[in-house]
Amino acid sequence: MRVPFVAALMAASIAVPAAAQRPETPEKRLERIEQQLRAVQRKVFPSGAPEEVTPEITPGSPAAAPGGVPATAPVADLTARIDALEAQLRQLTGQAEENGHRLALTEEALKQLRETTASRLAAVEQAQTAAQQQAQATTPPRLPEAVPEDKPVRRAAASATRKKAAAADPEWVPAERAEAEPAATAGSTAEAAYNEGFHLWEQKNYRAAIPKLQAVTRTWPNDRFASWAGNLVGRAYLDDGNPAAAAKALLANYEANPKGERAADSLFFLGQALVALKKPSDACKAYDELKDVYGATMRDWLKQRLPAARAAAKCG
Repeated sequence: MRVPFVAALMAASIAVPAAAQRPETPEKRLERIEQQLRAVQRKVFPSGAPEEVTPEITPGSPAAAPGGVPATAPVADLTARIDALEAQLRQLTGQAEENGHRLALTEEALKQLRETTASRLAAVEQAQTAAQQQAQATTPPRLPEAVPEDKPVRRAAASATRKKAAAADPEWVPAERAEAEPAATAGSTAEAAYNEGFHLWEQKNYRAAIPKLQAVTRTWPNDRFASWAGNLVGRAYLDDGNPAAAAKALLANYEANPKGERAADSLFFLGQALVALKKPSDACKAYDELKDVYGATMRDWLKQRLPAARAAAKCG
């Protein structure tokens, strides 16, 4: 009886290590893959996957055949499907790592873009501030427009003032007419309306002067003072720090009446406005137009200032 007992004991001692070395069953592999897949899902979809990924193989699948028994067709198919699932899991893990790397690169690029944009905006603001300061520095000094109040009445006490103004900007009417014609009622004529706008401009109240002067050009478009008013509108815009509106008004005054008494002045101050707008080449075109159209007929006040203006614009 001892021989069968010893044989049974030896068989049991040999079966234990054989079972320990038995390969992993498909159920265990599938369970391990499901755990890894859930870990990958948590990494790829931290807020929860939009649709739960469910493995095709469930723990309830048939177990593998015991060791030494050839695998049946279903077990072999199950093993192949598990191998494919493991390959897909490795691919998904690689894609997750690649996406993480791309996301890091994107965040770095966005950071650089924000820093670059901020620096560019700061440079643009500094350039605009510098341009405004330079425009204020290069704006020509305000020169007195012709003084119409010299025309209506005799003013012996103001003769010295009239002579001083004439030296800076020659009078626009002959002296004998200024002594002979009576005073006009304020606002009743183009001249009187122009006077009102001129005095507001002289007081540097540009925003009040502009509509007054514009009313002259609308109400008396064929009057000689329409050219004066249109020119002074442009100068008021320029003195008020709005060279774009000044250029538009001055060009319109020149084109509306090229033979007007202040058409040549409008071309000159158009060049000044274009210089303030950082368009020196266009300013040179305005100065060329002034020289070509008016030439010798240009009044001395403009002749004296045109060379310096061309030099400031770097005209050839």
